[in-house]
Amino acid sequence: MPELPEVEITRRGLAPAMLDKRIETIHLNRFDLRGGIPADLKDSIQGRLLITTKRRGKYILGFTDSGAGFVLHLGMSGRIRIHAPGEIYKPQKHDHVIFTMSDKTKVVFNDPRRFGMLYSANEKNWERQKPFNMMGPEPLENDFNGKVLAEKLCGKKTLIKTALLDQRIVAGVGNIYACEALFEAGIAPERIASSVSGREAEKLAKAIRDVLNKAIASGGSSLKDYRQTDGSTGTFQHEFSVYDREGEACPGCDCVIGKTGGVVRMVQAGRSTFFCARRQK
Repeated sequence: MPELPEVEITRRGLAPAMLDKRIETIHLNRFDLRGGIPADLKDSIQGRLLITTKRRGKYILGFTDSGAGFVLHLGMSGRIRIHAPGEIYKPQKHDHVIFTMSDKTKVVFNDPRRFGMLYSANEKNWERQKPFNMMGPEPLENDFNGKVLAEKLCGKKTLIKTALLDQRIVAGVGNIYACEALFEAGIAPERIASSVSGREAEKLAKAIRDVLNKAIASGGSSLKDYRQTDGSTGTFQHEFSVYDREGEACPGCDCVIGKTGGVVRMVQAGRSTFFCARRQK
């Protein structure tokens, strides 16, 4: 599933294609995405000028000059393709939603598994609606730090890796970047969440920010379906320290792999966790 970096890269790709342009038409090939596409979405934003795009956690939002807007979640396999004016658009099997802008740019939402979501929102009250009203802090904002993270982890008896996947604790972090951030901070994924405080929480907050920013700079991680809006793949998967590297050496490792086994993989809450047992305590 695309995580914060992939969603932010998608939002940045959408901005020049859609901002300050009218949504000329919205073509809905099917309504049965996860949760269903509301019947009023088309009427509320078609013909309106798109003036704002935002990202909150793993969601992309766009708002028009009337205040009406949309929320997009890429789901497991969703991605956006952008076709510039004059470019020939060749429909693909899983093209479910097609925005045609006033300059004839086409913005296409393709989602083979249909776990993505598209629904209505209003600029005045979207933050008070689910799931946004329950979300934790944005890790790339200036006010995200160790104190804020420690407050969110206080009293949590779950494991720290599992806690980082809880969008109520920190927004946008998923399995890949939780593994990478814990490695950078030197914190074992089996630790109880509430035990991470003080200097360790500060190290972890910094590691989360650093890993996410590095991933964004590298175009995200393309493991399966994810592509940037121009169709290119991200490259951060080639920079993983531990994720999906079971049995390999981690960066700067001086372990004897034959003795340590290298990067360890285990399952937590149904998700694969990768870590270095020597460096993460």
